[in-house]
Amino acid sequence: MGYRCVQCSFPIKSLYVQYSPGNIRLMKCENCKAVADEYIECEIMILVIDLILHKPKAYRHLLYNVINQQTLMFKGLFWKLAFVFLLFDTYKCLVLESSKGKLGSPSMSFSSLMSTCWKMLIDVFFGNFMFLLTFFIMSKIFLHTSFSISRCNDLLFALMISGYFKIFLIAMTVWEFPSSVIFIIELFCLSSNAVALKVMTESTMSRCVWACFSAYAIKLFVTQILDLTFWGQLIQGWSQTPSSFSLKPS
Repeated sequence: MGYRCVQCSFPIKSLYVQYSPGNIRLMKCENCKAVADEYIECEIMILVIDLILHKPKAYRHLLYNVINQQTLMFKGLFWKLAFVFLLFDTYKCLVLESSKGKLGSPSMSFSSLMSTCWKMLIDVFFGNFMFLLTFFIMSKIFLHTSFSISRCNDLLFALMISGYFKIFLIAMTVWEFPSSVIFIIELFCLSSNAVALKVMTESTMSRCVWACFSAYAIKLFVTQILDLTFWGQLIQGWSQTPSSFSLKPS
């Protein structure tokens, strides 16, 4: 990915010209004749506010002109974001299990605790696998994106970056919120993912919303199925098997 104009997404060679330390001149876009990226001279809080307001130009600045394979150690940041993404999802599952009364009970046995933790890990990894699989399939159908490795990496990176609303889960460790707040955070993540996908693919907003909504719906469906049927029973039975053995006196 190269630099882009935040107004019209037209490719540009450079964002500014530096004459001396602290003395720069912002470049103008050859297509729209506007300043290519005014966020360079803005405070970080202005960018954060525009991201929360879902302004596409703020996402273009972040995804093309700041977090770029040409400007950062892309692979290192990619894997760090993937770890943080899974960590937040694990914490979300922990909060949901606690709200159901399955964790933290004094009468809870060690085997039940292990089976619940094992099920949470399966929910996180298998749920996210189905999420990504559905997302790429829907992107191919609705947005006609290619399945090349570089393109998939760009879209996956945009998904993780635009999922910054998950950071609000940290507030739940300090203040007590109902578990319904998690679904509000997921809704904000869905809308943010759709804007980032629109910026990356230059497709219509409705198609991007459908691609992201389908992925979130499949993920929710899979985790609910894991809650209600086969996996929960299988893990519970497997964890209780050792307790059925006892040593008989000779």
